[in-house]
Amino acid sequence: MTHSHGKTAAVIVAAGRGTRAGAGAPKQWRPLSGRRVADWTIAAFTQHPDIDLVIAVTHPDDDHEAETLGVDFVHGGATRDASVRAGLETLEGRGVTRVLIHDVARAGITGQTISDVIQALDTAQGAAPALAVTDALWRGADGIVAGTQDRTGLFRAQTPQGFHFDAILAAHRAHPGGAADDVEVARQAGLDVAIVPGDEANLKITTPGDFARMEEVLRDNMDIRLGNGFDVHAFGEGSFVTLCGVEIPHERGLKGHSDADVGMHAVTDAIYGALAEGDIGRHFPPSDMQWKGADSAIFLEHAVKLAADKGFTISNIDCTLICERPKIGPHAAAMMQRMGEIMGLDADRVSIKATTSERLGFTGREEGIAALATATLVKT
Repeated sequence: MTHSHGKTAAVIVAAGRGTRAGAGAPKQWRPLSGRRVADWTIAAFTQHPDIDLVIAVTHPDDDHEAETLGVDFVHGGATRDASVRAGLETLEGRGVTRVLIHDVARAGITGQTISDVIQALDTAQGAAPALAVTDALWRGADGIVAGTQDRTGLFRAQTPQGFHFDAILAAHRAHPGGAADDVEVARQAGLDVAIVPGDEANLKITTPGDFARMEEVLRDNMDIRLGNGFDVHAFGEGSFVTLCGVEIPHERGLKGHSDADVGMHAVTDAIYGALAEGDIGRHFPPSDMQWKGADSAIFLEHAVKLAADKGFTISNIDCTLICERPKIGPHAAAMMQRMGEIMGLDADRVSIKATTSERLGFTGREEGIAALATATLVKT
């Protein structure tokens, strides 16, 4: 959502080479729990309701990776502060009043920390998360403890570091270069930066061992939802039935307010169920005539979008159609393909199968068709 005070943007600094992370590709492009490090980081910002715009700052050699991030990107410079400035300059004139600057290697950033930084900017010129130092501190020389250091008032700095846009852009333009982070740039320009609570999960991937630690953090944050759906439609007049988006010739049709696609309705309700969002009837009331005869893909697309808006990816769908006839087997592959297209899923994540009820009950008497579905959603 866009606030009355203008847009809030995020600049993700992703132009580094990450040499300390070991040999291989720069760390932001390496796999981490099934996605690249950069994908986790950027998703935290694109899915945050208070972030209106995300810009990634990348290395000129990495365009093939940057093009698949799903956000605008701009080339960075030789130093971190040059890269940040490149990101800020590209935001000028776009109605941005607040900006959060974040290290791509901090893939464990949570929505809570992002919210805390944005909220602090209501009263502060700048804001950044940090953790108070709790370990005893030593000074060392030649591998030997040379003294102790008082830790009172010392903090471990994290990102995102948030500022009012015009102020931090001016600060970067005036800075000679070589700053460790944006708080240093801001303070040199005379801006006060408030400290908000940091998070141990918001660690910066620097060494090879950090990948394993980050995998654990992401696993702990994992939110997996299951939903089920059940639907029944009676046979009536007609010459075909529509099941999971595929028209199948039959001596009778299915009765229903929409196109009576019993399989698609069950899958749609399973997704709504996983989100605790009721069922199709809540979102598309049968009393509303605009849905009469409607293509059920409208309902399924709505459920998929609702899941995405809440930050969930559909992992897989399993649907069982219960009927004596028509025979489903010859059409199952086409159904899986069509359902996958509507949901943006590979066909191998969509299971559609059928069973009879051994001539028992209303399905056995061929009075109608029933469908049962399960959906698995994973918070991304």
